[in-house]
Amino acid sequence: MKRPTLIACAALLPLLAACDTRQPPLDASITTRSTTMEPTVTYLHLLKHTPFFTSLTTAQLRWVIGHSHEWEARAGTAVAQCDDGATDRQDQAMWILLDGGWQIEAAGHAYPSDHASAGKWFSAAVTERSCRVVTTEHSYVMKIERADFDAMLAQGFAFGPHVDAGRRYYNELFTAAAELAK
Repeated sequence: MKRPTLIACAALLPLLAACDTRQPPLDASITTRSTTMEPTVTYLHLLKHTPFFTSLTTAQLRWVIGHSHEWEARAGTAVAQCDDGATDRQDQAMWILLDGGWQIEAAGHAYPSDHASAGKWFSAAVTERSCRVVTTEHSYVMKIERADFDAMLAQGFAFGPHVDAGRRYYNELFTAAAELAK
């Protein structure tokens, strides 16, 4: 390479590195500001193959991308938690497991799920019991605020079978957890 090209590359390198250091919004919850979760880019061609989103049109997938945040999480990262009915509206976002694995920890037990199982999504709205959602391996998760998810449902996004299966799963899980805690 010629010297002017090398100088230009050296001058641009810090700028390129800075482009990759996106920080979560200041109003993000403590969970999303965690040092073990990093914001990442959601790619349309990958999202359309993720079980929760396979029934959506390209336009709907773009809407999802525009109204959500994707995070890369290390194994052992607490993605969400709920505290005996004390969760407020802000904590009732939809978390969707895009890739990897997580488990619901409730009443001293762990209930694992992967991105293709009924437990592939979570919201604190599904329970009034204390619990945590913790990644079991390197994972990618998506957070959709409750108002945005409700708007998607109102627009006819085909989440019904996934949401229904998850509701049944969480109803059984939290009933079992309550029985085990007795």
